[in-house]
Amino acid sequence: MKRGFLIIGALSLFVFVSCKENASSKINSANVAVAAERDEAAKQVPVMSFEKAEHDFGTIEQGAAQETVFKFTNTGNGPLIITDATSSCGCTVPTYPKNTPVAPGETGEMVVKFNGSGQNQVTKTITVKANTAKGSEILRIKAFVNPKGAAPLGPTK
Repeated sequence: MKRGFLIIGALSLFVFVSCKENASSKINSANVAVAAERDEAAKQVPVMSFEKAEHDFGTIEQGAAQETVFKFTNTGNGPLIITDATSSCGCTVPTYPKNTPVAPGETGEMVVKFNGSGQNQVTKTITVKANTAKGSEILRIKAFVNPKGAAPLGPTK
């Protein structure tokens, strides 16, 4: 039994001693430069700033198509790229500069069309996915939709 412990101890000591190498000798200076450049580029993050995050169409008649423009500015220090924009339902369609870089300081527009469906108070959301630190932004449109031919019920604009 003592002999087994002695053999295991000797093997363990051999493994620990043989694995010791000079780690700094394995560093490739070219890889360090590439990693530093990559880390610096990762700090160049775009920021998407909208003039407004919500638009109220007021009182509209059912089926009356509506349209609004959400203007945004890249207030970050890297190129902004919108990869996707989706709405909470098919009645709302966003149009945007897909995969087109917006340089820092430049502006862009997202056109949102709403077909006027629904009744009473209606709120729809548009999720904008981009290469920002947050990854996505939420925009909202709302309207009070009166049924066709009905007397106006909702608040007036």
